[in-house]
Amino acid sequence: MEDFSTIAVEEISKHDMLLIIKALEYTGENTKISSFIELKDTMVKQLSLLANTTEEEFMELLQK
Repeated sequence: MEDFSTIAVEEISKHDMLLIIKALEYTGENTKISSFIELKDTMVKQLSLLANTTEEEFMELLQK
């Protein structure tokens, strides 16, 4: 097994990325474990920066 410290997201579909983000949000809200919300927020922030959009625009893009 190769050792790696980062994971590329190029091959994840928009639907799957939206599902991951929504799952993190749902889990954070229903378990009250802030780490899930923080991870979701970090992912959305970083991905929106890569897409050169706002976080709101990025989420709208995923939902199209």
